[in-house]
This record gives sequence, C-alpha cells and structure tokens, in this order.
Amino acid sequence: MPFLHGFRRIIYEYQPLVDAVLCVVGLEEGTNTEERGCSPEEEDSLCGSLVELLEKESQSTVFEEGISYALFRVAERGLVSAAEVLLRYGADLNFEDPVSYYNPLHIAVLRNKPKMVRMLVEHGADIDKRDRIHESSPLDLASEEAERVACMRTLLDMGADVNAKDKNGKSPLLHALASSDGLTVHNTENIRLLLQRGADVHASTVDGETAVSSLVLLVKEALSASVEDAAEIGRFCLRATRLLLTHGSDPSSCPAPDGEEDVEHSLTATCLENFDLLFPLAVLLLQSGASFSCSRHGATCWTGYRLVFMRLQVALLDCSDPRQSAELLEQGEVILDLARMFSPNLALPLDLPIPDQSPHSEALMNLHRRMVEQQTSPSPLRCICRAFIRGHLRPWPLDDRVKALPLPDRLKEFLLPEHSLSPKPGWDCFKPQHTVQ
Repeated sequence: MPFLHGFRRIIYEYQPLVDAVLCVVGLEEGTNTEERGCSPEEEDSLCGSLVELLEKESQSTVFEEGISYALFRVAERGLVSAAEVLLRYGADLNFEDPVSYYNPLHIAVLRNKPKMVRMLVEHGADIDKRDRIHESSPLDLASEEAERVACMRTLLDMGADVNAKDKNGKSPLLHALASSDGLTVHNTENIRLLLQRGADVHASTVDGETAVSSLVLLVKEALSASVEDAAEIGRFCLRATRLLLTHGSDPSSCPAPDGEEDVEHSLTATCLENFDLLFPLAVLLLQSGASFSCSRHGATCWTGYRLVFMRLQVALLDCSDPRQSAELLEQGEVILDLARMFSPNLALPLDLPIPDQSPHSEALMNLHRRMVEQQTSPSPLRCICRAFIRGHLRPWPLDDRVKALPLPDRLKEFLLPEHSLSPKPGWDCFKPQHTVQ
C-alpha cells in the first residue's frame, strides 16, 4: 500500500525537517498559505536563515527527502528564493508528494505560481512530466482553469508540447474544453492561447472525443438548464465556437465510422435540430460556411433542410400563441435563407412529408414551396460569385481577408452579408427546451 507507506514516512521520518524549513520561511502549519510579499532585505534574511538550518541538518539520514518534500511545499506557496536555496542543497525537482503524486512543477501550476513554474523549468524540471495517478502534464493542469492562463503561457513559452496527449488521448485543448462548464468555468482565454500556439483543432481521444463534441455536450446541457444558465452557457459556446472555426474546425462532420449515422454528435446538426432554442449558434455556423448536410457522410446522414422542418413541426405543435408560431416560422425561414445565401447551389428536396392533419401544415407547405421556387430559379450571378470568393478566403472569420482585397468598400460589404443580420429581441441567446409553450 504505497499511499499509507508514504504517508507514514512523512509523519514519522522527515516531517520534522519539513516543519523546520516551513517555520524558517514563515509558512508554519496553520498560517496563511498565500505568498507573502517580502522586501529584498527580508528575502535575503529569510534565505540566510534557511541556509543556516540546512547546514545544520545536512547530515540527517532523511535530509534529501526532507528538503525535497519541503521544495514541494514551498513551490505550492510560490516562494521562489526559498525554492532556489533548497535546490542548491540537493532537493529533488521530480520529488512526488506521497499523497497526491504531484511533483513541485505540478503543484506550482495548480496553485497558479507562474514565477515558480519558470524557475523550476529553468533548473531542469521535466516540463511535460505526467503524474502517476491522473496522467496529467503541467500544461494539462494549466489548461483546466482560467486563472492558470499565466502558468500556461509560461509553459508554452518554455517549450511545453501543446499537442501532447495523456493515456486517454486527451490533449491540453481537449482538457480546456472538457473542464469548461460555461457557468463557473470559462476557459475561453486558455482555448484561444492554445490554438494560437498550434493546438490541433482536429485532435481526438481514443474514445473519439473532439473539441467539437465537447461543445455538443455543453449545448445539450443548455437545453436542459434554467433560462439564466442556458443563456450563460450559450455565451461561452459562441465564443469557443468562433475560436474553433477560426482555426479550421468542421462543425458539420459526424465522428461516427463510415456507414453509421450519428446526428447527435454533429454540432451543426444539433443546432439545426433545435434552431429556435440555439438560434445564435445556428446562425454563426451557417454564416461561417458550415455544411448544411453531413460533411463526412453526405445527405444520406442528415440534411439541415429536413432537420429544420422536423423542428418546426414539433415546436409548432407545442405553441398555443399565434405570435410565437409566427416567430418560429420566421426564424426557420431566416435559417433556410442563410443556408442558401452561403451555399447558393444547395439542393433542396422537391417533396417533404408534412402531416395534413397538422394545424400548421399550410404554413409549412407555403414555406417549403417558397424555398423550392427560389432553388429552382437560376441563382443570381452575384450570389455564385460571392460563394466562390468566400470559399477561397477560408478559414473563417473572413473580415480581415475581405478588407485586404483590392475592391471597393461596397463589394467588401457584399462579401460579408452576415453583418447585415440584426437578431430580434430574444433571438440572441440560448433557451432551454422547457420554455417552449
């Protein structure tokens, strides 16, 4: 039982030396664990007292273990000068806490001590070292909390592998996304920094988890949350999606093996299935060029057109307010118009099964008829040209690339039609499923 053995050794063998070190540096048990501000004179005095203690105890049989564990405890508090003294006297950079199995670099990251992180790495700490229990690297740990972004930047600056994976195949980017609940944890800046430093947006775990699938899970949580929580989760999902799209993520690709349908794991399909509840994200995806059908398996897997009409049929049945019914139909038409705007050659089915007994069947048929008439008419040349140019300017967003084109301002505005869509009140946030009446 290594845990009990290690715990006994701390208490009965080298804990007294550790306590003495902590006392000298002003971190006795029970005191405030926050890093204290010290003047240069106080720091010199502190280090001098620590040197005297270590000289006195250097012949102890548990000296190396004692000062190594003391290094762990000092690293936790961010006392860089004290840690440097301990290292000069032989403290082990890779010492593992017998309880948590974290080493000094791990604990410095967990406690958000970027100066300590830099010092430990400069002295030879293994920057990609994984702990034996969680298989987490320092960068994994840094990616999991927004407050640790300074440590993450330090690790990346000093050469940490941005795409290293743990035993489950999870990269730091996937750790950052999986740790974000959209409510109390918003790792937007962590995600942004990882992507800027070359994180693979297409990385997946051994179980097929990807950056996009992590967002799908959050989107589904929003659908079952309260009104306030759904809106908050939605804000995070929009920010994270923009970042992923900017770096080439494909939200319309199902991760299912070829020959298997897996609509629920496509972000675009999930949003179109509930377009009225996830309207801002559905709009963002379409404006960013997301495919209106499965980009991996094609229309045999799913098409946005059928998903939108299926949602309209279900949602309209639950509507007792004529104004809300009209709003649903308007939102559906906006989604379909956006799909055609960014994919002018989109093939729509000429027939669509709509139950005759539905009280809204006539409205649905009229909407379908308008879409088919638009599709069967020749696409305006300007729409074809816009789609062609935008396709060659990828990845998204296109703003900077469009502005750099040697074209008149009016043509540049024409190439960025998403800026002309002004959502109506209530259309700019996520809504949970139970709000539909």
